[in-house]
Amino acid sequence: MASSSQRFLSLDVLRGLTICFMIIVNTGAPGVQAYPPLEHAHWFGFTPTDLVFPTFMFVVGNAMSFSMKKYVQQGPAAFWRKVVKRTVIIFLLGYLMYWFPFFDFTDSGQFYWKPISHTRIMGVLQRIALGYFFGSLIVYYLSKRAAMILSAAILLGYWGLLYLFGDPHAPLSMTGNAVLRLDRWLFGDNHLYHGEGIPFDPEGVLSTLPAIINVVWGYYAGQFIQEKGKTYETIAKLMMTGAILCFIALFWNLSFPIAKKLWTSPFVLYTVGLDLLILGPLMYGLELRTDLARQPAMRRLTYFFEVFGRNPLFIYLVSELLIVVLWMIPVGDVDLPQWVSDHIFQKIAAGAFGGLLYSLAYMGICWLVGYFLDRRKIYIRV
Repeated sequence: MASSSQRFLSLDVLRGLTICFMIIVNTGAPGVQAYPPLEHAHWFGFTPTDLVFPTFMFVVGNAMSFSMKKYVQQGPAAFWRKVVKRTVIIFLLGYLMYWFPFFDFTDSGQFYWKPISHTRIMGVLQRIALGYFFGSLIVYYLSKRAAMILSAAILLGYWGLLYLFGDPHAPLSMTGNAVLRLDRWLFGDNHLYHGEGIPFDPEGVLSTLPAIINVVWGYYAGQFIQEKGKTYETIAKLMMTGAILCFIALFWNLSFPIAKKLWTSPFVLYTVGLDLLILGPLMYGLELRTDLARQPAMRRLTYFFEVFGRNPLFIYLVSELLIVVLWMIPVGDVDLPQWVSDHIFQKIAAGAFGGLLYSLAYMGICWLVGYFLDRRKIYIRV
């Protein structure tokens, strides 16, 4: 059995990779068609970008596998204090992030406060908070076998809920799905995401239910790695499990489509399977091939991603809030990001590739923030 204090560079790098690509995906060049691999599937289907958020949920579970031992030793009272506090903080940070900067200007230049009646309630950090909360309860109070049975029940039950409470004629459509119906009943249209052409939240309340499973299975993947250690057997079992999950997901996709915006049950299986398939080679290259991992070029590359992974939530918040601040800076008739995109990156390469360079440059700015914190040993924990 591996030592509980043992560090796994592969898990740290996976966390950093996730934050890195999340920033690239979320910060496209204004007014430019997104680079094709950086686009989400419109509704059904899957693109590489669709893997980023579920991997974030998966690595939240990985991190829990290291901290849960301490909570078990401290007892239920300490467990509840920590989990509830962290859940509330992350949820509120997400809510305030969407409300930021709390004010705006009319077309005539008149200042006004953004009304709370039109703020989005659910979102990325809110889903992470809820996934962390319910995932923590599951792994704390249930055995692994019971957690797996519950996971299967949730995935099958969610399938049933979508068909039972969705539009009888189009239960999985954007306008007729049960996720939208529940969110409208709970919050109303003004509190939903409006980037899909209609009020619809891809991080809705009901679709958060299956997302909890990404956290739970991320936890058990991290626990398995800690128990079995850095061995070829560990890697083989991770990758075999990943391949099996992907096969089941693709077969299930024939009757229940993979859809990120509904977070369908086969989407959960497929993304967890892909995460395991990615984790296996990372473990091989960084944990077993120490000769390769110690090469200066490889060490610099892994450190690049470690910087993101050491302050993940803070850097993600910085990436979301900083761009809003930059949008508020006028340069001529446009805002600063638009000017930078038009006059720098579109001059280097017109179209989608110039947009990709813009996103990479912004990711680099966020990395510098993380590098500054890491050099000063500042690690902001929620």
